[in-house]
Amino acid sequence: MSELSKRECIPCKGGIPPLKGNPLTTLQKKLGNRWKIVHEHHLEKEFEFKNFKEALAFTNKVGNLAEEQAHHPDIYLSWGLVRIAVWTHKIDGLTESDFILAAKIDEL
Repeated sequence: MSELSKRECIPCKGGIPPLKGNPLTTLQKKLGNRWKIVHEHHLEKEFEFKNFKEALAFTNKVGNLAEEQAHHPDIYLSWGLVRIAVWTHKIDGLTESDFILAAKIDEL
């Protein structure tokens, strides 16, 4: 269990700037660089599976986790593939909670 995955997502109420630069790099290292930071705006990762059924089961697990954490990623589901994009919609950028959710998803 990673340091980030032990923490809980904190709902963003807005009014804060999104993370940029070094704070993003520091948090990405805590994820082990498994997630890609795209344009300093969102995290993205693809997960591959043997078939649609396994991809769908994983998608459902991510959905349940998102509900538990009150933090909802964008999820693309295809045959044998799930692509997840995470960012804080309220501020249209990244917060620490996005990295926490990514770490929790990695442990599913």
